[in-house]
Amino acid sequence: MPELPEVEVVRRGLERWVAHRTVDAVEVLHPRAVRRHLAGGEDFARRLAGHRIGVPSRRGKYMWLPLEDAGQAVLAHLGMSGQLLVQPHEAPDEKHLRIRVRFDDELGTELRFVDQRTFGGLSLHPVDAEGLPDVIAHIARDPLDPLFDDEAFHQAFRRRRTTVKRALLDQSLISGVGNIYADEALWRSRLHYERPTSGFTRPRTAELLGHVRDVMSAALDVGGTSFDSLYVNVNGESGYFDRSLDAYGREGLPCRRCGTPMRRRPWMNRSSYFCPRCQRPPRVR
Repeated sequence: MPELPEVEVVRRGLERWVAHRTVDAVEVLHPRAVRRHLAGGEDFARRLAGHRIGVPSRRGKYMWLPLEDAGQAVLAHLGMSGQLLVQPHEAPDEKHLRIRVRFDDELGTELRFVDQRTFGGLSLHPVDAEGLPDVIAHIARDPLDPLFDDEAFHQAFRRRRTTVKRALLDQSLISGVGNIYADEALWRSRLHYERPTSGFTRPRTAELLGHVRDVMSAALDVGGTSFDSLYVNVNGESGYFDRSLDAYGREGLPCRRCGTPMRRRPWMNRSSYFCPRCQRPPRVR
């Protein structure tokens, strides 16, 4: 599933190619693509038509297109394989095209939502005073947000009394971090994924946050992480951070720091990648 850097790359593409354009018509080609819009596809298309799209926004892994002067926004959930593509009108339809949005201008491009596995979708929601869709009001700010409160995070992090990777993936505590970037930040911090949060000091938490920010910023600079063709930006291009990963997906390969073979362990229906020498597990009391 795309994490913060991948979603931000898409958001920036939409800001360039879709912002401030007025919707002419919407075509919903698969009902699952609007299943989170409970009124259905026809209602979604009717309510979106005629509205001008504002500057796309993001919080963590969540992205939305505000409708200017409407008090509503189109929330985009990419799921495992969702893509928002800006394509010329004459471009052939993608095999898994689910929604088409046409605009009332002469730019010659349209917005397409393509989703092979149909886990993602678009939906229309009211926004609060800050412009945040109401259904994601519980999502915490992400570590690249200028208003992210490091001290508040440290206090909540310690109170959670869980393990460090579970805390990093808790979107109500810190948003945007997924399995890939959690493993990368933990490797950089020399922390085992089962380290309890209750023992973290302020300097240790600050160091961890620094590595989270560094790895996400580095991924953002090269377009995010793409392991296959399912994650692409609005022009269909893949990111290249998979070539720079230090932990994720490197089972059996030498640790870039000490040379010890990297390990993989099953973890919460996922996998955790770590160096058994640099990231020693916590002692069992």
